Amino acid sequence: MITMPEKTNTEQTDLASAIRTIDSETDTINKLKETLSDGSLTRALDTMQKSKGRIIVTGMGKSGHIGKKIAASLASTGTPSFFVHPAEASHGDLGMITEDDVVIAISNSGESKELIDILNYCKRFGITLISITKNPESSLGKAGDIILRLPNNGEACPLGLAPTSSTTATLVLGDILTIGMIERNGFSKSDFNDRHPGGKLGSILQRVSDLMHTGEEMPLLEEHTNMQSALLEMTSKRLGCVGFVNKNGELTGILTDGDLRRCLSPKILDEQAFNLMTKNPKTISKDALASEALKIMHDKKITNLFVVENQKPVGVIHIHDLLNNGVA
Repeated sequence: MITMPEKTNTEQTDLASAIRTIDSETDTINKLKETLSDGSLTRALDTMQKSKGRIIVTGMGKSGHIGKKIAASLASTGTPSFFVHPAEASHGDLGMITEDDVVIAISNSGESKELIDILNYCKRFGITLISITKNPESSLGKAGDIILRLPNNGEACPLGLAPTSSTTATLVLGDILTIGMIERNGFSKSDFNDRHPGGKLGSILQRVSDLMHTGEEMPLLEEHTNMQSALLEMTSKRLGCVGFVNKNGELTGILTDGDLRRCLSPKILDEQAFNLMTKNPKTISKDALASEALKIMHDKKITNLFVVENQKPVGVIHIHDLLNNGVA
């Protein structure tokens, strides 16, 4: 029987501190549900959705760091948005904000002095301002056309000073706005792929059309060809398969190297491909995600898929194409 070593006093203290922090921040997030029940969330999303311009996010210090993440999340999911630093705004960057934009200003206390110029600019030019703050009676709260109120629930910090619970709540509120806009705008996986061509997300969200073999690379023959020609085509194209089409150019079957091994006989070269091919093979659309192609191959225990449009082959994709491009 294996016995676990007892935790040291330091480990116990650290774990207790971690649990207190989690509990404190969880409690603040739960209270956020209550502050959003006044209809302000719907008004904010309505305003953002109807905007003819961009969503401008601003905030100072830790609120600014969270604001950058909110702006990036919105922009990457179909809502044009960027972050404006309030100090830089006072030195010319106010010109980045137009009358068609919506400004989201963040300050837990609502009294960040650096925001004053942006607040005045919004009032002067009639730019809609969404205020995120715990204090509706603060300068930011009073300036806002819409107030998204943060819970006044203190901080997880034992000193009650370092922004912890408040920034977590702000981050969650930003995610709420982002997801709300995704759902309202019908933002799709394909749309997401267009904005994330790099990294792991890019590889997961590649389309079949990005990876498939086309034109002369496709192993294709007429369905009533002989097996000798089929073997030569399969060997020369080096994809481990050959597809067959009827007189209308529609895909009617496929023959793989695995099929050949299963039906190998001395008279195989005298056979017609039509008699040995797998008829009505599994196919996929060129607009499908590459990850979908991989799932089909895995579920059907196959290594190739022909890509068709109106039943006519436009490409073929091999499992190695997927794995070599990080689709897994």
